[in-house]
Amino acid sequence: MSEQSYFDDLEIRSDAARAEALAEALPTQIARAQSLPGYGDLLAGVDAARVTGAGDLAALPVLRKSEIGNAQAARPPFGGFTTRPVDGFSHVFQSPGPIYEPSSNAPDWWRMGRFLHAVGIGSGDIVQNCFGYHLTPAGMIFESGAQAVGATVLPAGTGQTELQVLAARDVGCTAYAGTPDYLKVILEKAEEMGITLKIDKAAVGGGALFPSLREYYAERGITCRQCYATADLGNIAYESAAMEGMIVDEGVIVEIVTPGTGDPVAPGEVGEVVVTTLNMDYPLIRFATGDLSAEMPGKSPCGRSNMRIKGWMGRADQTAKIKGMFVRPEQVAALVAQHTEIRRARVIARRSGEQDSMLVRIESPGGDAQAYAQSVAQLLKLKGEVEIVAPGSLPNDGLVIEDQRSYD
Repeated sequence: MSEQSYFDDLEIRSDAARAEALAEALPTQIARAQSLPGYGDLLAGVDAARVTGAGDLAALPVLRKSEIGNAQAARPPFGGFTTRPVDGFSHVFQSPGPIYEPSSNAPDWWRMGRFLHAVGIGSGDIVQNCFGYHLTPAGMIFESGAQAVGATVLPAGTGQTELQVLAARDVGCTAYAGTPDYLKVILEKAEEMGITLKIDKAAVGGGALFPSLREYYAERGITCRQCYATADLGNIAYESAAMEGMIVDEGVIVEIVTPGTGDPVAPGEVGEVVVTTLNMDYPLIRFATGDLSAEMPGKSPCGRSNMRIKGWMGRADQTAKIKGMFVRPEQVAALVAQHTEIRRARVIARRSGEQDSMLVRIESPGGDAQAYAQSVAQLLKLKGEVEIVAPGSLPNDGLVIEDQRSYD
């Protein structure tokens, strides 16, 4: 693979060059975080000058999303974790929680250009961006990446599939960005309408890319690759043409730790993904994602030399991502609390065809399924099927979110 095939030289540098750059950048980032009120005593006593590599981070405490949420409630909107005031950013986004995230118009602030380049998207491409632009940052994350590689963007968002098809045809879209399963919905609608689209590249995230779905796209001549990104951190890792795991982005440091402890696991073992970002505006240090993964040995055959992980392998807690949205145990608890007659409830994540679906089983002596469905949509931020079951029917195993989807 030629040098021109890479986004920049950072992704093919030697281990020694990467370690040298990190030894210079990391102490500054730790000191920057220590100066922020959001960290409080979390990094007190840490000698930033001595934190020069990923191994040194293991001695620092883990920062959890719940801590950011609590800090934001006390010091809105960013909880004292940013180096700029709210009016120093171009955008403010809100994720479920609510958690507020900043954004900047600085070039490739979310570091998504590296992934889109690896997909083959660049100048001359028109990207149909089907990630949401309303409150959540996904739409802007991928738009900034498209700008970084010189592509044009159709900010399509979600829904109105027939209009999506017409716009893709009229504008001449050649690439798709969105959740893994929504492109299939668009393609099926286009086939129904007798329209042939030009989309031959897909950059997906926000959910699992199942092998059957990847094969469906491949059969139609569409190169589909996925990234692992979050609203807090931007791009964390991404697939390349080698299709062997995911390559960690150059702007973050990834550790795999024992869930709940922050202690690194043995190489190759599954653990929680903890990320330190080098973003100067929003310096998150040892941020616990709650996601599970494992480090892969060796280097990618594509020539990119950074650490590789196996990709998303589930959640360290019971939180599940359904249709690109996280559903958390506390949301299920709020559903039970809102209806006094409900004894227990269990959310079940499933696959229907090639799309995520959600079933909510509710233990109740009766009740109005329609009213429960409205509460589900309100509290879980997703619509789902509601099934009322008799008291005592649900297993007494403490599970409130059950993921029945296969990731093999």
